Amino acid sequence: ALIAHDDKKDALIEFIISNLTFFVSDKLELISTATTGSKIQELGLNITCLNSGPMGGDVQIASRVVEGKCDVVLFFRDPLKSHPHDTDIASLLRACDVYNIPIATNPASADFLIRSINAEISASAY
Repeated sequence: ALIAHDDKKDALIEFIISNLTFFVSDKLELISTATTGSKIQELGLNITCLNSGPMGGDVQIASRVVEGKCDVVLFFRDPLKSHPHDTDIASLLRACDVYNIPIATNPASADFLIRSINAEISASAY
């Protein structure tokens, strides 16, 4: 899942562009909240867009986590602003913690997570 608060959308797009070979893999099924997803679609990536975050998109992704349909979450959050849907965001973070789903909340942790996934893929190829 790919999510970004408004002030972090550009950072997520830059991250995706710098890791484009990872994100164009046929093995990935990408989901996103609506506004973030529409920006990702402009890159030519195939992504399923759910509702926007304030309209329940974070909850929809949390539901996918609970159902075992989401393996990794990249959520570039803006910690310096309050959000009207903070309880939905907390639910998503809690679902990731409860179901042991890796979640990266900034470019540094996302880079570490992507490198880890790539290393695992490379190791399983042998």
